[in-house]
Amino acid sequence: MKHFAAALAALLLFLTGTTASAGDEGRYHDPDADPEARITSLLAAMTLSEKIQALGTDPSVPRLGLRLSGHIEGLHGVALGGPAEWGQKGPDGVVSRGPLTTTQFPQQVGLGETWDPDLVRRVAALEGLEARYAFQSEKYRRGGLVVRAPNADLARDPRWGRTEESFGEDPFLTGTLASAFVRGLQGDHPKYWQAAALLKHFMANSNEEGRGHSSSNFDKRLMREYYAEPFRRAIVEGGARAYMAAYNAWNGIPMAVNPVLELMTVREWGQNGIICTDGGALTQLVSEHHAFPTLDAAAATALHRGINQYLDRHEEPVRQALARRLMTEADIDASLRGVYRVMIRLGLLDPPELVPYARIGGGEEPWLSEEHRTLARSATRKSIVLLKNERNALPLDATKVRSIAVIGPYADRVLLDWYSGTPPYTVSLLEGIRAAVSGNVNVQFDNGGDAEAAARLARASDVAIVAVGNHPTCNAGWAQCPIAGEGKEAVDRKSLQLEGEALVRRVHAANPRTVVALLSSFPYAINWTSEHVPAIVHVTHNSQELGNAVADVLLGKFNPAGRLVHTWPKSLDQLPPMMDYDIRHGRTYMYFKGAPLYPFGYGLSYTTFGYSALRLSARELKADGLLDVEVDVRNTGSRDGEEVVQLYVQYLDSKVSRPERALKAFQRVAVPKGARRTVRLRVAARELGYWDDSLHDFVVETGAVRVLVGSSSADIRVAGTVRVLGESVGRTH
Repeated sequence: MKHFAAALAALLLFLTGTTASAGDEGRYHDPDADPEARITSLLAAMTLSEKIQALGTDPSVPRLGLRLSGHIEGLHGVALGGPAEWGQKGPDGVVSRGPLTTTQFPQQVGLGETWDPDLVRRVAALEGLEARYAFQSEKYRRGGLVVRAPNADLARDPRWGRTEESFGEDPFLTGTLASAFVRGLQGDHPKYWQAAALLKHFMANSNEEGRGHSSSNFDKRLMREYYAEPFRRAIVEGGARAYMAAYNAWNGIPMAVNPVLELMTVREWGQNGIICTDGGALTQLVSEHHAFPTLDAAAATALHRGINQYLDRHEEPVRQALARRLMTEADIDASLRGVYRVMIRLGLLDPPELVPYARIGGGEEPWLSEEHRTLARSATRKSIVLLKNERNALPLDATKVRSIAVIGPYADRVLLDWYSGTPPYTVSLLEGIRAAVSGNVNVQFDNGGDAEAAARLARASDVAIVAVGNHPTCNAGWAQCPIAGEGKEAVDRKSLQLEGEALVRRVHAANPRTVVALLSSFPYAINWTSEHVPAIVHVTHNSQELGNAVADVLLGKFNPAGRLVHTWPKSLDQLPPMMDYDIRHGRTYMYFKGAPLYPFGYGLSYTTFGYSALRLSARELKADGLLDVEVDVRNTGSRDGEEVVQLYVQYLDSKVSRPERALKAFQRVAVPKGARRTVRLRVAARELGYWDDSLHDFVVETGAVRVLVGSSSADIRVAGTVRVLGESVGRTH
């Protein structure tokens, strides 16, 4: 018998390329076994057909009783509904069931505008809990635990149609928030994850039109310092072990087959889980990039470069690649190991009683709880940016205002974007204001379709609130946006002009006490509004608590402290051509030429803050050292408030081109009126390095670095200088 077992193991190795032993049978069920041994056991138990099937988005093995996890969308709440009908369609593409309601937060750009990593972490943790509930509850058993979020792409150009999906234009801010989202979604258990974060879309994916064949071209320094940096942080610091390769090429090589997938993310960063293509990207390698003559060659090369899940019809190309010996079953086994590492971390191969997150799924639906509603409202309030407040036009005093005209096409509804789920309820701006004034103020509504009627209503009211912005799906079919200033997936914007600004002009002419609520997914060149209207707030779409949150701000129940995460240009003339990916040519606050309409990091408050007494922990900083920066922030106004303290650096002695200034630390801090808070920020010297491709490493230069601390990238309050003693710092690992 012993000889038979040995012969069987040898035969298994020969047939499958997988090492196994007689004692390995069923070992994948053993929660105490080494994870790699468990994966070896599972692969040995699977047929070749099952392995090929597992290269899709769902690696379940029904024959072995393994219900594992596919993907769901979740940029700002679990998406099992919404405009795209996520999770509602059967294999034939026909809608077979209704939406499952889940808590919906502001768009990711709105979460970015909170500048609050802890809040982002809590939002993601709640989302992960809801994903578990939907997946495990006997009532639903829907969705999955591999969540396609967060988006770590950088919004280098406001014309990008998917700007709403990014945390912003800065790699440090985006990487910090993406890491916080990953930690919240996955949880803090030492062995198991609540859900798995799948980052999108690696990398330099910020043009929609032509994305299936276009190439984002720039040097390795920008790749390391800018475009790849948020992904590095989310993987190395946040702990993500899944990501999606982008449609586009980088310097002519499509990302789905780009060597950096393996050479950088796996070997340097330790990414050892899922690397998937974007939807249809396998086909595009042949049909649009023209990188391969056949799908089997494309599938084989993608697998060899690190892809282990295809979001495409991959089965036949993979079988053909096997027949042509472009790949082997052993190659598939090696590839699938990453997929099953993620499944093991999710606890899906373990007895439920051992997995703490497996208990989620009983009791009341979490999206109906007060806790989830409260967090949605809090996140939305914190995301609101006060762009202008001339002569303290805001907050409105409900005891002195007798009538309010609420005007505009987006005042009486909450608009959902393509990656949204279906919320259990929504509160529009109109509903929020009516609830906030409790019937003591006459609130009337006009949708703005007849500008003259809207003007009459404004003229007859004490205050006019105009809600204008963009429609997040362009209110049109796929790849269609009738309005030049709007965009979405597959469509980039052709203009930065706000169509609703004409309505703002008419209303303001009728009543100078006009407040604009700009409900938008991206920056607008609202030059006239910014010059003439006394008060403007910016808020993004999608939150179920949008109306309550905006009313809280407009009526002074919450003091706004959101900050912009993009440079808002005055016109398209201030931007380089759309396909110029070299940001040194005038993109982002780091290289922007001229004066913007609103700078990166900008946002006002109903109170004021003074900065003083900057203190640096050292005058000289070693290359492996840490610099602690302290500054005193005093609330000099009459209201409690929050300030977002931002630390930027300037490289005074650099021998290579560096940004005009670069964000390196920030903190959102609450300061009561009249109080002073000491804010402590830390900068690691290694964060000051630049990529030297000849050394294949980051290098920290010797020289003076200016430390700038203030309220935005253009509002520096205190500054100091530290001398850095440089050398190579090995930040690639």
